[in-house]
Amino acid sequence: MELFRLSREAYADNLSGKGAAKKGARWNSAGVELVYTAGNRSLAMAEVAVHFTLSTLPDDYVMLTIYVPDTISMQKISTVGLPQFWNTFPHSSATQAIGDKFVSDNQFCILQVPSAVTKGDYNYLINPYHPENEKIKIIASEKFPFDNRIFNSQG
Repeated sequence: MELFRLSREAYADNLSGKGAAKKGARWNSAGVELVYTAGNRSLAMAEVAVHFTLSTLPDDYVMLTIYVPDTISMQKISTVGLPQFWNTFPHSSATQAIGDKFVSDNQFCILQVPSAVTKGDYNYLINPYHPENEKIKIIASEKFPFDNRIFNSQG
């Protein structure tokens, strides 16, 4: 399986989860390291774009293609059973607790979660401490300029 991650160039050479741990995010609390990836390039872009305007968007993003062997252990979460308003912003501590438990239990390497941005798509969260993590590799990195039309309501 290939996964995708849009990353600032300075941080693109590793999959440590340290960036997500700085402030926490939808699926992890501050201090919990987790690597956020997407099932396709468009979702990776959408997940980043929702946090910026054209004037605040950094110009140093790169798209990473990440190889994940089919044998890697994965836990799947569907929208069924998620807390009400799981996909709102700001994100809730309830979804953070799900990711925090995933990391602390350390039973699976990857957690598949529904995207809060694009209904029907999935993000894949990598536990950097799981033993199988060493089999996951970045296989490509390319500059990723955002198309200005994404931020232009005039189209």
